[in-house]
Amino acid sequence: MAEVERYEVVVVGSGESGKWLTWTLAQAGHRTAVVERKYIGGSCPNIACLPSKNVIRSAKAHWFARHGAEYGIQANPVTDMAGVLKRKRHMVEHNIQVHLDLFKASGAELIFGEAQFVADRTVAVRLNQGGTRVISGERVFLDLGSRAAVPDVPGLTAAKPMTHVEALDLDRLPRQVIVLGGGYVGLELAQALRRFGSAVTIIERGRQVAAAEDPDVARAVQDNFASEGIEVLLDTRVKAVQGVSGQSVRVTFEDSGGQRTVEGSDLLAAAGRTPNTQGIGLDVAGIELDARGYVKVNERLETSATAVWAMGDCAGSPMFTHVAYDDFRVVRDNLNGGTRTTRDRLIPFCVFTDPELARVGLNETEAQQRGIAYRLAKMPMAAVLRAIALGETRGFLKMLIEARSDRILGFTALGVEASEMMAVVQTAMLGGIPYTALRDAIFTHPTTAEGLVYLLANVQAQTMQQAA
Repeated sequence: MAEVERYEVVVVGSGESGKWLTWTLAQAGHRTAVVERKYIGGSCPNIACLPSKNVIRSAKAHWFARHGAEYGIQANPVTDMAGVLKRKRHMVEHNIQVHLDLFKASGAELIFGEAQFVADRTVAVRLNQGGTRVISGERVFLDLGSRAAVPDVPGLTAAKPMTHVEALDLDRLPRQVIVLGGGYVGLELAQALRRFGSAVTIIERGRQVAAAEDPDVARAVQDNFASEGIEVLLDTRVKAVQGVSGQSVRVTFEDSGGQRTVEGSDLLAAAGRTPNTQGIGLDVAGIELDARGYVKVNERLETSATAVWAMGDCAGSPMFTHVAYDDFRVVRDNLNGGTRTTRDRLIPFCVFTDPELARVGLNETEAQQRGIAYRLAKMPMAAVLRAIALGETRGFLKMLIEARSDRILGFTALGVEASEMMAVVQTAMLGGIPYTALRDAIFTHPTTAEGLVYLLANVQAQTMQQAA
């Protein structure tokens, strides 16, 4: 074995948590090494969040062009997938260079290769350019990430399905795409591909798309997809796959009508994610995994091994970049003597379909499951003046307010600029501000946030009732 090189800090993975911790500790004067096998800066700037939103924006531009007559503009759009890919790659290349510059400026050593634990806090790195280095750290931080899961279905692996990675790297327009999974990734990419001109069928084994959302939200999303010509098959179990994605595929499935088949040119696997924790010797280092394969951590993100932390997807944190960044903040603050934890975090999310689906806090399903009494305020986006001005009135807003107080329990928005409106409500929730503050606020006209005033106008405040 090669001679062991010793560092104060070793970070395995340069994703959102890992890169920020690397930059922070290296700039503070700690001798720091970060090991990255492929994607500088992690999935988000390379193959996930930012690239997908870039491609979704191109699809929206195509949608605008096709609907130009509604805006008084005549257009005859032609999809140029090579142009879409070029635009995305330009952004990714810029992102990578920014990250490389930041690593260099921090003073950290960026090692390109694949790490495997060979002892406590010690990894052998198989270098991408050949050879091996063995490095150890006084403290080790894991940011291993996750990858798209491919379900165990006969013939599926052999069919070489696309995941989000390949779908975002298309330089051709698929004729007919079969999407396995009606979750966030499947919904976003299905709509984008449909808008570019592909025929799209979504196969979802559950009773609704967006399984974690309220039934009325899921129905609205599905109705919107139907209006765009996307076929959605619910409560459907895939039994077998034949063919090769990119050429011709045949999917056999079973639903309430019995066993049937659907044929297409391409197959997209969007059925969840799995952590990158297998085959890297975590057991050798005394780092335990849970039953699902995620690294076991406590609320301070400490693992079962001394002086080893895990962050982001591999630690079982909600799989959002903004959560991974907060994981970094938890670890950073505690290293500096703080008492920060992952407990009781208010985590927002947004599905970047069109219209957007954004939520923070509880929805009705969760409140009912927990036996929490609430009052409901609900309003169509067609009543939001900003949506009317933009000509995008699909969707609705709804807020849950605690039954016996004016505390906001949760907010769901399906509509144009939903993510920005959600941020307003999230801020109020973080500050413990009652819904009445939003109801009585003076928001700029016409913005989507202004819609909150009208959403809440007819909800009688508990404070007023108590005073009476």
